[in-house]
Amino acid sequence: PVFADMNGSAIENFSCVIYNIFLMNCTWQAGRHAPADTQYFLYWKKPRDEEEVECEFYIKDENCRNMGCIFQNVSIGTEKAYFLVNGSSKDSMIQFYDEYIDLYKIEKLMPPSNITVSCDEIKYDCIIQWQRPQISHSNKDKCFKYEINVKYK
Repeated sequence: PVFADMNGSAIENFSCVIYNIFLMNCTWQAGRHAPADTQYFLYWKKPRDEEEVECEFYIKDENCRNMGCIFQNVSIGTEKAYFLVNGSSKDSMIQFYDEYIDLYKIEKLMPPSNITVSCDEIKYDCIIQWQRPQISHSNKDKCFKYEINVKYK
């Protein structure tokens, strides 16, 4: 086969988010010049791991093309992870896309838990307490900042 120009065949708008402590969701869009039959495959590797791991649960579009991935049981450190998305097509070579990402920067934190409020009507004061949210990454001693929004009825 005659291989067409590869430019514009790599994926675009790659992004990942870690949520619910141990889930990671990555999404992307097909390259604007990728042939219609292009299928994409995502691999990732943490620094201590020996080899890249392929996505287990792909998110597919209406044409059954892989457009994202859900990773389960993710545990992260403070070092960068390596992501690689390559593609295949009958008609053309497909450019790969790769990126190093600081996983702790893409974690969407859970809200605080066990929130309690006890008010003293005589002193006109209230004590609000909560537990720090659970986080996926190991650097648990970083400061958390909280904002409390009190609305009076």
